[in-house]
Amino acid sequence: MWNEKSLQPELVKIRRYLHKHAEVGFHLEKTNDFICKKLTEYGYRPQPCGRAGIVATVGKSGKTFLLRADTDGLPIPEQTGLSYACTTGQMHACGHDMHTAMLLGAAKLLKIHEKELRGRVKLLFQPAEELLEGAKEMIENGVLDNPKPNAAMMIHVLAGTPLPAGTAVVAKGVSAPAADYFTITVQGKGCHGAAPWNGVDALTVAARILLGLEELSAREISVANTAVLTVGKIECEGADNAISDRVALKGTLRSFDEDTRKTIKKRMEAIARYTAKGFRATAEVAYGGGCPTLVNDEGLALHTERVFGEYFGTETVYNSTALGGDVRAGQGGSEDFAYFTHKIPSVMVAISAGGDKAGSGYPLHHPKVVFEEGILAKGATMYALNAYKWLQNAEKIGQKGENTEA
Repeated sequence: MWNEKSLQPELVKIRRYLHKHAEVGFHLEKTNDFICKKLTEYGYRPQPCGRAGIVATVGKSGKTFLLRADTDGLPIPEQTGLSYACTTGQMHACGHDMHTAMLLGAAKLLKIHEKELRGRVKLLFQPAEELLEGAKEMIENGVLDNPKPNAAMMIHVLAGTPLPAGTAVVAKGVSAPAADYFTITVQGKGCHGAAPWNGVDALTVAARILLGLEELSAREISVANTAVLTVGKIECEGADNAISDRVALKGTLRSFDEDTRKTIKKRMEAIARYTAKGFRATAEVAYGGGCPTLVNDEGLALHTERVFGEYFGTETVYNSTALGGDVRAGQGGSEDFAYFTHKIPSVMVAISAGGDKAGSGYPLHHPKVVFEEGILAKGATMYALNAYKWLQNAEKIGQKGENTEA
């Protein structure tokens, strides 16, 4: 019906251009120019959304299904050795070039079948997912208005997985943890390193806070409530022979449960403040970007699994239960599509882009990770087909209804 295989050569070219010209955050000038050029070529009138988002709509009046792809890369120098590797110190190490190429392929398919659509499909090319800021900014800039989507879907490629390339995984319920980036700033009193009694060493206070934070997951969080707290960086200025007066600990918190998330944040602030006070210093905790838990709508997840199974074969489509149960056991990566899932019924689909190809054994965000391009046409069809089928059966799909923002 969709003749998706004919798309494959074009999608490979699209993906390789995007990969070679990887950009980060909201700074996506080349990426967005290319996307808009392709959408215009396919018969769309792309519109800007926020600082660096792009929206296009296909179909007629009626219910609306949102398809989202993230477009930003990472500030990682690429080490794949590919002929189309990015050489600017940036890299699509999370596969967003794959996602964007797939959604452009879906845009072309949906335009061909536009007269058959029983409603509208809104296409969103979203920036700054790696900052966990893009989705929230798109919502603040009206992506869920005029027309308001009734449901949404995204695809994320998997790497470093034993699943054959092209295998789709659909999860029900919580599919990705909430994320919070934090900075704990310790303020002491600087002095000469030969006379530490004249100052308050912010570095040793920070070290004690770091050890105290480790006790949260070890002693205060139930085994039933998975959470990860990581301090990834300690920043301290000064000379080797001086006592530091100011030190910053920077890290991230991931949790699958909102109550656990709130509890840990409250305890982080207490540990930082009172540990510092005990050593004559002060400490403040500040939170940067982040996102809530990503919650797949049960009815939409069941619909998606059924549609993919009927079209591609049930042997290539799994749900998280069939793969060993709770998704919490296998991953800790967050996804800012979560903001959409707390507004409208939504589903995140994972598709394996691994297999036997060189580089497929490396995980996401690794400088040597390589994705299997052979899945591009299949991913494009997944996007288009799910939206098409949902619009045909919207009244029959047993969704739980709209969620409220956490």
